[in-house]
Amino acid sequence: MSNPRAPYYPIIYVRGYAMSDAEKNQTAADPFCGFNDGSTVYRANIDKLKPARKFIFESPILRLINDYNYHEVYDNGMDIVDDGWAGSFKQSSIVIYRYYDQASELLGSGKCPPIEAFAKGLNTLIYKVRDLVCSHEENGVTEKEFRCYLVAHSMGGLICRAFLQNSRIGDREAVQCVDKMFTYATPHNGIEMAGLNVPQWLEKADMNNFNREKMADYLDLESEFKNTERVDWLPEEAFPSKRMFCMIGTNRDDYEVAMGVSRTFAGHGSDGLVRIENASVWGIDRSGQTSRPCATAYAYRSHSGFFGIVNSEEAYQNLTRFLFGDVRVDIWANIEQVYLPTTLEGKKKDVDALYLLEVLAAPKGKQWYLTRRVAEEDSVACISYKALTEATPENPKQIYLSTIFLSNKARTNVNDPSLTYALKLGIRVSEYELKHTFWPDGHFEGSYLVNDTLVVKMTPPQDGESAWEVSYNSLGGTMGNGSEKMSYEQIANHEIKLSVPFGRKAHPGIQGHLSFGISAWNR
Repeated sequence: MSNPRAPYYPIIYVRGYAMSDAEKNQTAADPFCGFNDGSTVYRANIDKLKPARKFIFESPILRLINDYNYHEVYDNGMDIVDDGWAGSFKQSSIVIYRYYDQASELLGSGKCPPIEAFAKGLNTLIYKVRDLVCSHEENGVTEKEFRCYLVAHSMGGLICRAFLQNSRIGDREAVQCVDKMFTYATPHNGIEMAGLNVPQWLEKADMNNFNREKMADYLDLESEFKNTERVDWLPEEAFPSKRMFCMIGTNRDDYEVAMGVSRTFAGHGSDGLVRIENASVWGIDRSGQTSRPCATAYAYRSHSGFFGIVNSEEAYQNLTRFLFGDVRVDIWANIEQVYLPTTLEGKKKDVDALYLLEVLAAPKGKQWYLTRRVAEEDSVACISYKALTEATPENPKQIYLSTIFLSNKARTNVNDPSLTYALKLGIRVSEYELKHTFWPDGHFEGSYLVNDTLVVKMTPPQDGESAWEVSYNSLGGTMGNGSEKMSYEQIANHEIKLSVPFGRKAHPGIQGHLSFGISAWNR
């Protein structure tokens, strides 16, 4: 039997790292630990010297209450874990995991427990939430049917992963209660400063929580770390990778912590603290040694602050579409052939180049992107010419770009069952090198091999129907054959795979196709 109130399960929010005693106290003094922070500004472009645009985002918790009828759970000054709490717990509730209370000087001892203790506390909290949901008959939910969501910022995502992945920490029964997990700007592969991972001996303020060797221990990834020196792995037997989403920030300039010292040492290609390449997760099947990316999306937002990722419209829209949406679209680029400038064709062995793949996806009628990967923001997908030399139409080089979720609730026309979004694809070469030296002949800075926008319209199978309806319009006329219905391959009852060709044979040039894995979500 399914949960009668799906998909509006309890949300457990797990905040990020607090470094100083003052920050821990401030966290303990905040009822919602930052999930209540809104914003009134939007960075319309990457130039900080230009003024921001006014754009009001009320806060994640207020929007969840207004948009989806969620509820906060405090009652007469008490939290659900406090003796004396006697509130009525609705399934569509937002619970704040207040793990820093015990580490603060206001409500605790002032001594910070290890991250494993925080993860065990999350295990206990999930059981508490389950008991409250199932004990109220109006929810109509049994223990077997109970599910919840984990939503976490920064280090909070590592606490959640330690609970999910490490059987020494999380009970299997509690782990199976988690339906989906969403992370904002989590350092899934640790934190680097000036290109070096935080050292394990740096115990001050528990900063070694972000050291990969220590992370491998509390994430139960010792063997994976030994083989790859990475810890951004999610074993499929612990938690299915399809049920996890990583929201990644790309704006380092607006991260003002430590008067800008953090963003300086984090460097380009970061949100000011976490490097972009370290903010996502790959699911791994240990038995078959195969891997697949968890869903990711990118926003021009900093780790926190006025332009932070948690208090942003982009992240909120990804969060709610992932939790409650109706269609999932995984987007891949498949490179089949690359063509060098004519004068370099006979010198292929001495040539290298870096191909930059930009992708921006936006729903109709909105002022923001669901995902935004742009070269100037260091968020593009990159691949070298040498890595593409063996690509063929029969064996293309696959590059994961992003995942977007669409929602019937967000449709502008309630009488139209289709879901529509625009996808911009840009492919360019930063520069060509001949024998490791910049090749200036024929180079035009900023020129594109592919630069086009698709407007994709999808109608999932309706009641009594088994077929999807999918069509697109190439605004630039260079992808596919312009405006046409897409042919697709039926993978499963509610899942299809389709492709759109891009590029052309030219010198320089590139050819391939975009691959869309489309599936019904929350069925």
